[in-house]
Amino acid sequence: RRPGRFDREIELGVPDFEGRKEIFQIHTRGMPLADDVNIEEFAELTYGFVGADIAAVCREAAMNALRRILPEIDLDEPTIPKEILDRLVVQRIDFEAALREIQPSALREIMVEVPKVTWDDIGGLEDVKQLLIEAVEWPLRYASNFKRLGINAPKGILLYGPPGTGKTMLAKAVANESDANFITAKGSALLSKWYGESEKRVAEIFRKARQVAPAVIFLDELDALVPVRGGAVGEPHVTERIVNQLLSEMDGLEELHGVVVIGATNRPDIVDPALLRPGRFDELILVPVPDKPSRRKIFEVHTKNMPLAPDVDIDALVEMTEHYTGADIAAICRKAGRLALRESMSSEHVQQRHFIAAIREIGPSVTPDTMKYYLRLAESLRKKASREIERGDMYV
Repeated sequence: RRPGRFDREIELGVPDFEGRKEIFQIHTRGMPLADDVNIEEFAELTYGFVGADIAAVCREAAMNALRRILPEIDLDEPTIPKEILDRLVVQRIDFEAALREIQPSALREIMVEVPKVTWDDIGGLEDVKQLLIEAVEWPLRYASNFKRLGINAPKGILLYGPPGTGKTMLAKAVANESDANFITAKGSALLSKWYGESEKRVAEIFRKARQVAPAVIFLDELDALVPVRGGAVGEPHVTERIVNQLLSEMDGLEELHGVVVIGATNRPDIVDPALLRPGRFDELILVPVPDKPSRRKIFEVHTKNMPLAPDVDIDALVEMTEHYTGADIAAICRKAGRLALRESMSSEHVQQRHFIAAIREIGPSVTPDTMKYYLRLAESLRKKASREIERGDMYV
């Protein structure tokens, strides 16, 4: 590979937006496209698609259009009537159906999810939503504005709080609203007993994420994946090596451009402190138990498709569900629906008494002491972050 032998090394990477747009134009130049087909929009949606993937999308879209009029074609006739050929037009729905079937090659080896969760699906938590929009959505959508003001986007966001408060749903919603690829990295997929294999998998996820940026890497149950180093005695130090690899990926020599790491945990106190300093997980966001306005919105989200009886009083239910998390309220709504069916399979409405009975059966999963613990933990993490900054200033 030295000069004098292989003098040039040319990497054929994943095409960017302009490359995808040009590939779409090449493969659709002979197609009769409907007016609702916007090539630029599909070029934006196809992060991680290589040229062959885009060719397959165009081919599948054309096949979908052909299948639509195929029943009207008489295969015994030597020619197809002109009026049928004139209706053979590739529409937007054909491309959308093709995109659901074709998986991008650049993301084939890792788990990629296209989240369907929106901000409207998450009741309340307005302050947390705003922080996530500023930390994730703005840098991905308005990168030029950040560059103009000389602001660096956060590399990582840690969502922590009691179980059931909606941390995973928030991560999915911010990825969906940012039009970013959502890469889920599970502990079971990263941990391996073979030496060096776990670090290799972490590096591969970050490499893929850089290729298909903008991307969100979601690390659920972060405390199990990157616990405090030096805690395990007599165990293979797999998690310690994962911590080291994650540190080098997030704050190493190779910059993360258009890649945001979101971690979720209900035990931030046992996550390795080196990950919680600025430059790695820059934003530590507490996802609290919902207050009254948030609980009302959560009830509205989970009952919007329910046929409620006239006697259902959401405000009364909100008063009865102090210290209930979003997951608890979702369970109450499901239980109330089942109780209505238990009375009669032909029930047409869910009544107030069904909700009250469900609340009696399903207690709150968070106690007042639990929330106080997380508030003390939030204060402790803030102090720890400030000490890290002061220590860094001292070294400088």
